[in-house]
Amino acid sequence: MNVQFKKGVLDLCVLALTAWEDRYGYELAVAMSSKFEVAVGSVYPLLNRLTQEGYFSTYLQESPEGPPRKYYKLTPLGHSHLISQIKEWRTFQLAVDELIKEGVER
Repeated sequence: MNVQFKKGVLDLCVLALTAWEDRYGYELAVAMSSKFEVAVGSVYPLLNRLTQEGYFSTYLQESPEGPPRKYYKLTPLGHSHLISQIKEWRTFQLAVDELIKEGVER
């Protein structure tokens, strides 16, 4: 998949995947990679930025498979941002679909 396509939607994907359950970074990367290729290393800077912007809070939880894991929990501000991003995505998606249809049908 085109790198520029992915860059534009990674925030939305991370926010959506944490809407109903807290997740840790590697878990998010694996979930996204099941749909399109995502480098694990690209997820952590994104999570750090979204946390600094107030969209996530974090906590450590013991792991049965090694050191404690850092979990990301969507804040109320994060939920609001997610809803806003979904609306923008749907508007954008509809517009692109219309342009593709217009261009292909000529």
